Amino acid sequence: MKALVTGGGGFLGSAIVRLLVKRGVSVRSFSRGDYPALARLGVEQVRGDLGNRAAVIKAAAKCDIVFHVAAKAGIWGSYQEYYRANVTGSENVLAACLANGIDRLVYTGSPSVVFDGSDVEGGDESLPYPNHFEAPYPRTKALAEQMVLAANGPALATVSLRPHLIWGPGDNHLVPRIVAKARAGKLRRIGTRPCLVDTVYIDNAAQAHLLAADRLKPGSQVAGKAYFISNGEPTPLWEMVNRILAAAGLPPVTRSISPGTAYAIGTICEWIWKLPQLRGEPPMTRFVARELATAHWFNIAAARRDLGYVPDVSLDKGLVSLKEWLSEAGI
Repeated sequence: MKALVTGGGGFLGSAIVRLLVKRGVSVRSFSRGDYPALARLGVEQVRGDLGNRAAVIKAAAKCDIVFHVAAKAGIWGSYQEYYRANVTGSENVLAACLANGIDRLVYTGSPSVVFDGSDVEGGDESLPYPNHFEAPYPRTKALAEQMVLAANGPALATVSLRPHLIWGPGDNHLVPRIVAKARAGKLRRIGTRPCLVDTVYIDNAAQAHLLAADRLKPGSQVAGKAYFISNGEPTPLWEMVNRILAAAGLPPVTRSISPGTAYAIGTICEWIWKLPQLRGEPPMTRFVARELATAHWFNIAAARRDLGYVPDVSLDKGLVSLKEWLSEAGI
Protein backbone atom coordinates (compact mmCIF):
# COMPACT_ATOMS: atom_id res chain seq x y z
CA MET A 1 0.00 0.00 0.00
CA LYS A 2 1.10 3.55 -0.68
CA ALA A 3 -0.26 6.43 1.40
CA LEU A 4 -0.20 10.15 0.80
CA VAL A 5 -0.07 12.25 3.96
CA THR A 6 -0.68 15.96 3.50
CA GLY A 7 1.19 17.90 6.14
CA GLY A 8 3.41 14.90 6.79
CA GLY A 9 6.07 17.08 8.38
CA GLY A 10 3.74 18.56 10.98
CA PHE A 11 3.13 17.44 14.56
CA LEU A 12 0.23 15.08 13.90
CA GLY A 13 1.20 14.32 10.30
CA SER A 14 4.66 13.10 11.24
CA ALA A 15 3.22 10.90 14.00
CA ILE A 16 0.88 9.29 11.46
CA VAL A 17 3.79 8.86 9.04
CA ARG A 18 5.87 7.09 11.69
CA LEU A 19 3.08 4.60 12.40
CA LEU A 20 2.56 3.93 8.70
CA VAL A 21 6.28 3.36 8.12
CA LYS A 22 6.36 1.03 11.12
CA ARG A 23 3.63 -0.99 9.41
CA GLY A 24 5.70 -1.23 6.26
CA VAL A 25 3.53 1.17 4.27
CA SER A 26 5.18 3.24 1.54
CA VAL A 27 4.57 6.90 2.41
CA ARG A 28 4.63 10.10 0.40
CA SER A 29 4.38 13.43 2.22
CA PHE A 30 2.99 16.59 0.65
CA SER A 31 4.09 19.70 2.53
CA ARG A 32 5.36 23.21 1.93
CA GLY A 33 8.73 22.45 3.51
CA ASP A 34 11.40 19.77 3.53
CA TYR A 35 11.83 17.68 6.68
CA PRO A 36 15.07 15.78 7.43
CA ALA A 37 13.26 13.56 9.95
CA LEU A 38 11.00 12.27 7.16
CA ALA A 39 13.96 11.70 4.90
CA ARG A 40 15.60 9.55 7.60
CA LEU A 41 12.43 7.42 7.63
CA GLY A 42 12.70 6.88 3.88
CA VAL A 43 9.59 8.94 3.18
CA GLU A 44 9.18 10.43 -0.28
CA GLN A 45 8.68 14.18 0.07
CA VAL A 46 6.84 16.39 -2.37
CA ARG A 47 6.85 20.12 -1.77
CA GLY A 48 3.83 22.09 -2.82
CA ASP A 49 0.83 24.22 -1.93
CA LEU A 50 -2.58 22.74 -1.15
CA GLY A 51 -4.12 25.61 -3.12
CA ASN A 52 -2.50 24.31 -6.32
CA ARG A 53 -4.88 21.61 -7.62
CA ALA A 54 -2.50 20.28 -10.27
CA ALA A 55 0.26 19.85 -7.69
CA VAL A 56 -2.05 17.97 -5.30
CA ILE A 57 -3.34 15.69 -8.06
CA LYS A 58 0.23 14.90 -9.10
CA ALA A 59 1.27 14.22 -5.50
CA ALA A 60 -1.54 11.67 -5.10
CA ALA A 61 -0.59 9.66 -8.19
CA LYS A 62 -0.29 5.90 -7.60
CA CYS A 63 -1.44 6.20 -3.98
CA ASP A 64 -4.06 3.93 -2.42
CA ILE A 65 -5.20 6.14 0.46
CA VAL A 66 -4.91 9.78 1.53
CA PHE A 67 -4.57 11.13 5.05
CA HIS A 68 -5.46 14.81 4.71
CA VAL A 69 -3.88 16.31 7.82
CA ALA A 70 -2.54 19.64 6.54
CA ALA A 71 -4.44 22.79 7.46
CA LYS A 72 -3.92 26.39 8.42
CA ALA A 73 -4.40 26.46 12.18
CA GLY A 74 -3.98 29.24 14.72
CA ILE A 75 -6.17 31.97 16.15
CA TRP A 76 -5.45 34.84 13.79
CA GLY A 77 -5.16 35.59 10.09
CA SER A 78 -7.21 36.65 7.10
CA TYR A 79 -10.28 34.63 6.23
CA GLN A 80 -9.01 34.34 2.64
CA GLU A 81 -5.82 32.62 3.82
CA TYR A 82 -7.77 30.16 5.96
CA TYR A 83 -10.25 29.51 3.17
CA ARG A 84 -7.52 28.81 0.60
CA ALA A 85 -5.70 26.34 2.85
CA ASN A 86 -8.62 24.63 4.54
CA VAL A 87 -11.49 24.75 2.05
CA THR A 88 -9.85 25.08 -1.35
CA GLY A 89 -7.09 22.73 -0.19
CA SER A 90 -9.66 20.09 0.77
CA GLU A 91 -11.47 20.56 -2.54
CA ASN A 92 -8.18 19.86 -4.28
CA VAL A 93 -7.53 16.76 -2.18
CA LEU A 94 -10.98 15.41 -3.10
CA ALA A 95 -10.27 16.14 -6.77
CA ALA A 96 -6.92 14.34 -6.47
CA CYS A 97 -8.59 11.25 -5.01
CA LEU A 98 -11.12 11.08 -7.82
CA ALA A 99 -8.56 11.83 -10.54
CA ASN A 100 -6.29 9.04 -9.31
CA GLY A 101 -8.95 6.47 -8.49
CA ILE A 102 -8.20 6.58 -4.75
CA ASP A 103 -11.13 5.18 -2.79
CA ARG A 104 -10.23 6.14 0.81
CA LEU A 105 -9.73 9.54 2.43
CA VAL A 106 -9.11 10.04 6.15
CA TYR A 107 -9.62 13.71 6.97
CA THR A 108 -8.37 15.46 10.12
CA GLY A 109 -11.15 17.71 11.39
CA SER A 110 -11.54 19.64 14.62
CA PRO A 111 -14.04 19.69 17.51
CA SER A 112 -14.10 23.48 17.11
CA VAL A 113 -16.50 23.00 14.19
CA VAL A 114 -19.34 22.50 16.70
CA PHE A 115 -18.25 25.13 19.25
CA ASP A 116 -20.83 27.90 19.63
CA GLY A 117 -19.27 29.64 22.63
CA SER A 118 -21.20 27.72 25.28
CA ASP A 119 -20.34 24.68 27.39
CA VAL A 120 -20.12 21.28 25.68
CA GLU A 121 -20.30 18.53 28.29
CA GLY A 122 -20.30 14.98 26.99
CA GLY A 123 -21.45 16.05 23.54
CA ASP A 124 -21.49 13.47 20.76
CA GLU A 125 -21.45 13.55 16.98
CA SER A 126 -25.09 14.65 16.84
CA LEU A 127 -24.03 18.16 17.83
CA PRO A 128 -24.89 20.57 14.99
CA TYR A 129 -22.63 23.05 13.28
CA PRO A 130 -23.33 26.51 14.78
CA ASN A 131 -24.74 29.36 12.71
CA HIS A 132 -21.95 31.71 13.78
CA PHE A 133 -18.20 31.35 14.24
CA GLU A 134 -15.94 33.87 15.95
CA ALA A 135 -12.77 32.88 14.09
CA PRO A 136 -11.85 31.82 10.55
CA TYR A 137 -10.23 28.54 11.62
CA PRO A 138 -13.36 26.78 12.95
CA ARG A 139 -15.51 28.28 10.21
CA THR A 140 -13.31 27.03 7.37
CA LYS A 141 -12.74 23.67 9.04
CA ALA A 142 -16.52 23.25 9.32
CA LEU A 143 -16.97 24.06 5.63
CA ALA A 144 -14.21 21.62 4.69
CA GLU A 145 -15.53 18.81 6.87
CA GLN A 146 -19.06 19.14 5.49
CA MET A 147 -17.64 19.01 1.97
CA VAL A 148 -15.47 15.96 2.70
CA LEU A 149 -18.31 14.01 4.29
CA ALA A 150 -20.72 14.98 1.49
CA ALA A 151 -18.20 13.54 -1.01
CA ASN A 152 -18.53 10.09 0.52
CA GLY A 153 -19.95 7.62 -1.99
CA PRO A 154 -19.37 4.44 -4.01
CA ALA A 155 -16.15 5.73 -5.57
CA LEU A 156 -14.63 7.42 -2.52
CA ALA A 157 -15.12 6.62 1.16
CA THR A 158 -14.43 9.51 3.51
CA VAL A 159 -14.24 9.85 7.28
CA SER A 160 -13.44 12.82 9.52
CA LEU A 161 -11.65 12.58 12.86
CA ARG A 162 -11.90 15.41 15.38
CA PRO A 163 -8.92 15.16 17.78
CA HIS A 164 -9.18 17.70 20.60
CA LEU A 165 -6.15 19.69 21.81
CA ILE A 166 -3.34 17.39 20.71
CA TRP A 167 -0.20 17.53 22.85
CA GLY A 168 2.94 15.53 23.60
CA PRO A 169 6.61 15.27 22.63
CA GLY A 170 7.31 17.12 19.40
CA ASP A 171 4.46 19.59 19.91
CA ASN A 172 5.19 22.77 17.96
CA HIS A 173 2.00 24.63 18.86
CA LEU A 174 -0.01 24.10 22.06
CA VAL A 175 2.60 23.25 24.70
CA PRO A 176 5.30 25.70 23.50
CA ARG A 177 2.71 28.53 23.46
CA ILE A 178 1.60 27.78 27.01
CA VAL A 179 5.18 27.57 28.26
CA ALA A 180 6.28 30.75 26.45
CA LYS A 181 3.35 32.77 27.80
CA ALA A 182 3.98 31.51 31.32
CA ARG A 183 7.67 32.41 31.15
CA ALA A 184 6.77 35.88 29.87
CA GLY A 185 4.32 36.36 32.74
CA LYS A 186 1.41 36.72 30.29
CA LEU A 187 -0.64 33.68 31.26
CA ARG A 188 -3.89 34.39 33.10
CA ARG A 189 -6.62 32.06 34.22
CA ILE A 190 -9.97 33.08 32.73
CA GLY A 191 -12.81 32.69 35.18
CA THR A 192 -12.93 30.52 38.28
CA ARG A 193 -15.24 27.69 37.19
CA PRO A 194 -13.56 24.25 37.06
CA CYS A 195 -14.50 23.71 33.39
CA LEU A 196 -13.68 20.22 32.16
CA VAL A 197 -11.90 19.89 28.81
CA ASP A 198 -10.70 16.98 26.70
CA THR A 199 -7.20 16.66 25.34
CA VAL A 200 -5.52 13.88 23.38
CA TYR A 201 -1.96 12.58 23.53
CA ILE A 202 -0.23 12.63 20.15
CA ASP A 203 0.26 8.85 19.88
CA ASN A 204 -3.43 8.24 20.59
CA ALA A 205 -4.49 10.78 17.95
CA ALA A 206 -2.23 9.22 15.33
CA GLN A 207 -3.37 5.68 16.14
CA ALA A 208 -7.01 6.75 15.72
CA HIS A 209 -6.24 7.75 12.13
CA LEU A 210 -4.83 4.33 11.29
CA LEU A 211 -7.76 2.59 12.95
CA ALA A 212 -10.13 4.66 10.82
CA ALA A 213 -8.16 3.80 7.68
CA ASP A 214 -8.33 0.08 8.52
CA ARG A 215 -12.11 0.19 8.69
CA LEU A 216 -12.76 2.63 5.87
CA LYS A 217 -14.01 1.51 2.48
CA PRO A 218 -16.99 2.48 0.32
CA GLY A 219 -20.18 1.43 2.06
CA SER A 220 -18.49 0.65 5.40
CA GLN A 221 -19.91 1.59 8.79
CA VAL A 222 -17.49 4.48 9.29
CA ALA A 223 -17.80 5.98 5.79
CA GLY A 224 -19.33 9.43 5.69
CA LYS A 225 -19.09 9.95 9.46
CA ALA A 226 -17.23 12.22 11.88
CA TYR A 227 -15.72 11.03 15.17
CA PHE A 228 -14.51 12.89 18.25
CA ILE A 229 -11.10 11.70 19.42
CA SER A 230 -9.70 12.37 22.90
CA ASN A 231 -7.97 10.68 25.81
CA GLY A 232 -11.35 10.12 27.42
CA GLU A 233 -10.09 11.80 30.60
CA PRO A 234 -11.87 15.18 30.94
CA THR A 235 -9.81 17.41 33.22
CA PRO A 236 -10.36 20.93 34.59
CA LEU A 237 -8.73 23.20 32.01
CA TRP A 238 -6.43 25.08 34.34
CA GLU A 239 -5.42 21.92 36.14
CA MET A 240 -4.25 20.57 32.77
CA VAL A 241 -2.42 23.81 32.01
CA ASN A 242 -0.70 23.67 35.39
CA ARG A 243 0.32 20.04 34.84
CA ILE A 244 1.93 21.04 31.54
CA LEU A 245 3.71 23.92 33.28
CA ALA A 246 4.92 21.55 36.00
CA ALA A 247 6.36 19.29 33.30
CA ALA A 248 8.31 22.33 32.11
CA GLY A 249 9.48 23.10 35.66
CA LEU A 250 7.27 26.19 35.95
CA PRO A 251 4.91 27.29 38.74
CA PRO A 252 1.13 27.11 38.31
CA VAL A 253 -1.03 29.95 37.02
CA THR A 254 -2.34 31.97 39.95
CA ARG A 255 -3.58 35.26 38.49
CA SER A 256 -6.94 35.44 36.74
CA ILE A 257 -9.36 37.72 34.91
CA SER A 258 -13.09 37.41 34.40
CA PRO A 259 -14.52 35.87 31.21
CA GLY A 260 -16.24 39.15 30.39
CA THR A 261 -13.00 41.09 30.69
CA ALA A 262 -11.15 38.55 28.55
CA TYR A 263 -13.83 38.76 25.85
CA ALA A 264 -13.71 42.57 25.88
CA ILE A 265 -9.91 42.50 25.60
CA GLY A 266 -10.21 40.04 22.73
CA THR A 267 -12.65 42.31 20.90
CA ILE A 268 -10.36 45.32 21.28
CA CYS A 269 -7.27 43.34 20.26
CA GLU A 270 -8.97 42.09 17.10
CA TRP A 271 -9.77 45.64 16.03
CA ILE A 272 -6.25 46.89 16.78
CA TRP A 273 -4.54 43.96 15.05
CA LYS A 274 -6.42 44.73 11.86
CA LEU A 275 -4.08 47.71 11.40
CA PRO A 276 -1.73 46.94 8.51
CA GLN A 277 1.44 47.76 10.43
CA LEU A 278 0.82 45.12 13.09
CA ARG A 279 2.21 41.63 12.66
CA GLY A 280 1.75 38.37 14.52
CA GLU A 281 -1.17 37.23 16.65
CA PRO A 282 -3.02 39.36 19.20
CA PRO A 283 -2.61 38.31 22.84
CA MET A 284 -6.33 37.57 23.08
CA THR A 285 -9.27 37.03 20.70
CA ARG A 286 -12.99 36.52 21.27
CA PHE A 287 -12.73 32.88 20.22
CA VAL A 288 -9.89 32.14 22.66
CA ALA A 289 -11.69 33.98 25.47
CA ARG A 290 -14.75 31.77 24.95
CA GLU A 291 -12.73 28.56 24.72
CA LEU A 292 -10.73 29.25 27.88
CA ALA A 293 -13.84 29.97 29.94
CA THR A 294 -16.07 27.06 28.91
CA ALA A 295 -16.24 23.30 29.24
CA HIS A 296 -15.67 21.26 26.11
CA TRP A 297 -15.40 17.53 26.47
CA PHE A 298 -16.91 14.87 24.28
CA ASN A 299 -18.38 11.40 24.33
CA ILE A 300 -15.99 9.14 22.41
CA ALA A 301 -18.22 6.05 22.55
CA ALA A 302 -18.71 6.11 18.76
CA ALA A 303 -14.95 6.02 18.13
CA ARG A 304 -14.55 3.20 20.63
CA ARG A 305 -17.39 1.24 19.00
CA ASP A 306 -16.83 1.86 15.29
CA LEU A 307 -13.06 2.35 15.14
CA GLY A 308 -11.98 0.11 17.99
CA TYR A 309 -10.28 3.19 19.43
CA VAL A 310 -8.64 2.80 22.82
CA PRO A 311 -6.45 5.69 24.10
CA ASP A 312 -3.43 3.60 25.10
CA VAL A 313 -1.36 6.46 26.55
CA SER A 314 -2.96 7.97 29.66
CA LEU A 315 -2.58 11.59 30.73
CA ASP A 316 -0.24 10.58 33.56
CA LYS A 317 1.99 8.50 31.29
CA GLY A 318 1.94 11.13 28.56
CA LEU A 319 2.97 13.88 30.95
CA VAL A 320 6.02 11.86 31.99
CA SER A 321 7.06 11.62 28.34
CA LEU A 322 6.33 15.30 27.85
CA LYS A 323 8.54 16.26 30.79
CA GLU A 324 11.42 14.24 29.37
CA TRP A 325 11.02 15.81 25.93
CA LEU A 326 10.77 19.37 27.28
CA SER A 327 13.99 18.84 29.21
CA GLU A 328 15.83 17.37 26.22
CA ALA A 329 14.51 20.06 23.84
CA GLY A 330 15.32 22.89 26.25
CA ILE A 331 11.80 24.29 26.10
